[in-house]
Amino acid sequence: MLKKDSLIKGTLILAAAALTARFLGLFQRIPLDYMLGPDGQAAFNAANQLYLLLLTVATGGIPVTISKMISQRYALGRPDEAKRIYKAALLFGAVTGVILATAMFVTAPAYAKISKVPYAALSLQAIAPALLLFPVIAMTRGYFQGRQIMSAGGISQIVEQILRIIGGIGLALIILGLGYGDDWGAAAIAFGSVFGSLGAFGVMLWFARKLKKQDASEQPKAEVRNSGSAAAAKLPFRTIYREIFTMSIPAVVTAMTVQFVYFFDLSLFMRLTASLYTEESAAVILANYSTKAMALAGIPPILAIALGASIIPVISSAYSLNNMDEVQRQSSLVMRIVCFTGVPVALLLTVAAHSVTGLLFSSPSGSGAVALLTAGTIFQITMMTTNSVLYGLDKPRLPMMHTFAGFAMKVVLSLALAPWIGVYGLILSSSVCFIAITLLNMRTINKEVKLNVLGRRWVPYMLAIAIPAAAGWVTETAVLALTEGWQAKLSYLAAGGAAAVVVGGLYLVLLAALRVVTPEDIRSFPGPVRKLLMLILKPFFKKSV
Repeated sequence: MLKKDSLIKGTLILAAAALTARFLGLFQRIPLDYMLGPDGQAAFNAANQLYLLLLTVATGGIPVTISKMISQRYALGRPDEAKRIYKAALLFGAVTGVILATAMFVTAPAYAKISKVPYAALSLQAIAPALLLFPVIAMTRGYFQGRQIMSAGGISQIVEQILRIIGGIGLALIILGLGYGDDWGAAAIAFGSVFGSLGAFGVMLWFARKLKKQDASEQPKAEVRNSGSAAAAKLPFRTIYREIFTMSIPAVVTAMTVQFVYFFDLSLFMRLTASLYTEESAAVILANYSTKAMALAGIPPILAIALGASIIPVISSAYSLNNMDEVQRQSSLVMRIVCFTGVPVALLLTVAAHSVTGLLFSSPSGSGAVALLTAGTIFQITMMTTNSVLYGLDKPRLPMMHTFAGFAMKVVLSLALAPWIGVYGLILSSSVCFIAITLLNMRTINKEVKLNVLGRRWVPYMLAIAIPAAAGWVTETAVLALTEGWQAKLSYLAAGGAAAVVVGGLYLVLLAALRVVTPEDIRSFPGPVRKLLMLILKPFFKKSV
């Protein structure tokens, strides 16, 4: 039987699935650095980024909207309306998939010419068929999230990534082994997304059939309670689409923030940095940025993505019932969890960027971009989480306007900084974009419900971040010097591992020693996490947790 998940449980499921999916996704990016040259890497990453942007534009806001609409209908005891909404969403996903796949395939050569990445055309055409199924998959995930059944989307993500890696890398090995060039190799890896879409679709289909049987067994009871089911079943699709599109357009804008930022950088990198880099060096830097930095920068926001998917139905249900105390509690909790868990991951990847990059990829080149981009994900995390809270508060237009303001700052600063400091200018302009959106979102949230994230604990919290960061950097530098004569990978492993122990250990100790984390905070965490933290931090508390 499929059961509903609480906020914490749903978050853990989605976070675990997203972490697994991102970790597996690294195994698609890492081989790029070994299998393909700079032009091949740039081709795959440019095609993949455009694919992700189009997918986000077509589906990014709608699944979130569906999740919200479904959770509201079930909270108000109108399940038949929810099912009708689901059918309308599936139809839209199917039509959108055909249109997007066709458009990407046809316009691929034009995009390759504009971006000055000629190999991208073949990669775009190879990845285009994946768009046939992913809009439908996205709609289904939104429905299950609205029903607070997070495992369906989580499992489909994992299966998608496994098949994407096995299919794409396997096909690329065959293609390259037959003597084809990097353009065909990049296209083969891109085609892995098609294998992933088939696997994810199969998983969602299995869950959908299981839930349909479960609902059918409960239908007689539901019919007694719900006298309006016949009217709901006749709810016109045009009415549903009007509600979906009215709510989803702002969500699309906010959901595409990160994808737009990366798409902008990859599409205009060669043109914006032409006065600073030679064409050859620009290709290498672009490959490092898109293959290494963007891949590692995708790890810290995992929890925020999971929290966003989980928090919207919960806050939406509480807000629809005018339970503002619950809205305040859940909103504060989600921000607190983000602060305690998302920041240290970004912190570690920043201070140990040289070792992590050298360990995972063929060389540590590009580690400066990795460090700066992963540091900026701290603001990406807060931006994504506050967007989700505002959407749950039924205020989607405000974060949309904030996002437009952030986009404008990104474009202006990129045009100003990229010709001067190259890739670092693009990364800094992205961070400014995320910071601006976060600050605007926080101001709006506090007008509705007063968040109680850390209160007076912000200064100790900043110390709990700064001290481990400094210690981790010193540790990595020292271990690299001590292991200079070792085999390179072993040296990077030792330095990165030592930095992780120092950063993680000091961070936990300082959270408790400086009273940043309180016993009340620990009580609000899930059981397994609560027990672990109690074991580690209990000596620092006067009273037992």
